[in-house]
Amino acid sequence: MSNKRIETLAARLVEPNNPLSRGQDSDDDDDEALFAELEAEIENDGSYAMREQGLEVLKREMEKMQALKQNQHGAYTEIFDEKEVIRVTAQEPKSVVHFYHSNFKRCEIMDKHLAVLATKYFNTRFIRVFVENVPWLVEKLAIKVLPCVICFLDGATKDR
Repeated sequence: MSNKRIETLAARLVEPNNPLSRGQDSDDDDDEALFAELEAEIENDGSYAMREQGLEVLKREMEKMQALKQNQHGAYTEIFDEKEVIRVTAQEPKSVVHFYHSNFKRCEIMDKHLAVLATKYFNTRFIRVFVENVPWLVEKLAIKVLPCVICFLDGATKDR
């Protein structure tokens, strides 16, 4: 059994579940099945060193998943402070910021779509910001049309 197979199974185990594709009850069953398959692959390998390495890979993946969850990855959150928006976009490797106004119907539609994407792309931080709370950013980023979604990559504006 190759080390690559163990890493693939570990990644599938910690991969975020897509709530649209399956029910809540089957999530636990699927996770248990993946864990059992991973454990069987590690046990069948015969090499104690490979088993330990596989367990270490699984442990690292689980720690990474927990750290991302603590940083509100996988959720579409709202930030009210301008400095906090700047801090989040500068610290996160990948982030998507939706500048919205509550009176715009299209902003509500965009919110629904981004909420779905936030669960699908777990490594990217999705946030929304009320434009009246962040006037300096609106001016600095030259936001003229709402809804406006800006993608940041390593703190720099990458796409609109």
